[in-house]
Amino acid sequence: MRHPYRRHFQKRDPVLHQVVRRVGACSLRPDRDRFGMLVRSIVSQQISTAAARAIRERLTKLAGSGGVSPESLLRLTDEQLASAGLSPQKRRYLRDLTEKVAGGELRLATIGRLSDERIIEQLTQVHGIGRWTAQMFLMFALRRENVFPVDDLGVRNAMQAMYGLPADAPRTAYHEIAAPWSPYATYGSWYCWRFLELRH
Repeated sequence: MRHPYRRHFQKRDPVLHQVVRRVGACSLRPDRDRFGMLVRSIVSQQISTAAARAIRERLTKLAGSGGVSPESLLRLTDEQLASAGLSPQKRRYLRDLTEKVAGGELRLATIGRLSDERIIEQLTQVHGIGRWTAQMFLMFALRRENVFPVDDLGVRNAMQAMYGLPADAPRTAYHEIAAPWSPYATYGSWYCWRFLELRH
């Protein structure tokens, strides 16, 4: 059975609908490892994909057989985290995330019961997690269907090409275009990323 987002885009946004037709069905799958996703997001900030992958692999090895978890990261020393390639700033970010989760201040197991904005509010209390990372968590960990990450460079680049927006268009212009995507803005954003792949 086809997801209703396809018929919705066909009615509300013919430009996006053409991208959907070219790409095919959305293959977005939720990431069950909520803590691991946040760790990976912090590790990946402002470095290349290859560098981030290497650090994640070293961190996973240090964490041991149980994998990357609050418990395994709490056992690691600052020297061990540094040996994985983590900068002092990112070590502080991971410590803050780990301590908030281990101490029960951030309850990832039940956070999905909250509204999108309340989740963003809770996640951004962690040093190193901003609104964009929190929105990625909503989309990829919780599979929330109506998230529009306007700060994502890929989404904006795609929308510039798809809708003829200038590079210096204000955020309001993107929000106006994406408004008809609701309540399926997550899918619209996902197709923006796929549109960029089609161009390469």
